[in-house]
Amino acid sequence: MLSHRLDGIPPTIFTTMSALAARTQSVNLGQGFPDVDGPPEVIARAVHALESGANQYAPGPGIPALRQAVAAHQLRHYGIELDPDSQVVVTTGCTEGIAAALLGLVNPGDEVIVLEPYYDSYVAMIQMAGGVRRPITLEGPDFRLDGDDLRAAVTPKTRFILLNSPHNPTGTVLNRGELQEIADVAILHDLVVITDEVYEHLVYDESEHVPIATLPGMFERTLTLSSAGKSYSFTGWKVGWATGPAELVGAVLAAKQWLTFTSGSPLQPAVAHALDEAPDFPAGLAAELRAKRDRLCTGLALVGFDVKVPEGTYFATTDISSLGWANSTEFCLALPERAGVVAIPTEGFYDSDAGRHLVRWAFCKDMDVIEEGIRRLAAADLTALSRTP
Repeated sequence: MLSHRLDGIPPTIFTTMSALAARTQSVNLGQGFPDVDGPPEVIARAVHALESGANQYAPGPGIPALRQAVAAHQLRHYGIELDPDSQVVVTTGCTEGIAAALLGLVNPGDEVIVLEPYYDSYVAMIQMAGGVRRPITLEGPDFRLDGDDLRAAVTPKTRFILLNSPHNPTGTVLNRGELQEIADVAILHDLVVITDEVYEHLVYDESEHVPIATLPGMFERTLTLSSAGKSYSFTGWKVGWATGPAELVGAVLAAKQWLTFTSGSPLQPAVAHALDEAPDFPAGLAAELRAKRDRLCTGLALVGFDVKVPEGTYFATTDISSLGWANSTEFCLALPERAGVVAIPTEGFYDSDAGRHLVRWAFCKDMDVIEEGIRRLAAADLTALSRTP
């Protein structure tokens, strides 16, 4: 019997759809894991750590070398100065960072503004912490922030804004104007911003990732979360971090010590090596992903989808309403049989009906996998009117 803290929270859609892909031997354009590992020298560093005895508990906040590397990364890329001993904590991926931040900061009844659509762990952890979700919708087809909606969402019980940019699943990268509107609201109402920036280096074309902590008056009220998983193609390593003012980072550590306490001891020195010695890898990865994005988006458009070309992340969003489907979950469950392809229905990331006809596709795959997925989609009949009764 489940705790009431989990009432209404279904299993994560990513596990469900990846299992469906494996069961049906479909091309998996759903879950966002790359087909190619990150830098070999970083893997070699992890092997060296394993063979050199780094196999016992690491310090709860993370090994000093990694905390120092994270601080150096923030300074090098964004000009943010951090004390690695009090303003950086290593987490088991950004997923644990989100969980620990919400459990460590949110009191029952606190309202948390969150961008809709949202990553599904946000919903689960806000509910487990006893918080109240206050979604504001990034309206399609452009998925931009409406400042009036943001301001209207604030009530006397609002304490936090849970931000995600570059944004999963829409691929929107919030611009400086949008971030300034968020900052103005946070400062006016004395709100804390928790910002998930795992796709910080995976932005394309003219888009720019701007950490909201760099805006005037925001460092002292911003907890920034990120990880090595996306930027270095090591999603299975689950090594992330939280940075910011000592009191906010301390709240993360206070909760984290009762979650994993510590993890990834031999992986932490390898990630420190990646940040310090392979700082240019994410830019090269972004260039490769941009080419894959373009191929997938072009192929989806030729198949007949309305495609939103993303500014960042691993993902492209399509509107399937022109094909006659009632909702994206129904479409995605039928897709493996129809086409031998798996995608992610986006409607589950909304409180509203705004995502009912939206589907997310991952392009962090080998180009051959993307080409095969497009070929299968082009050969299939995807219209709802042709469904077998």
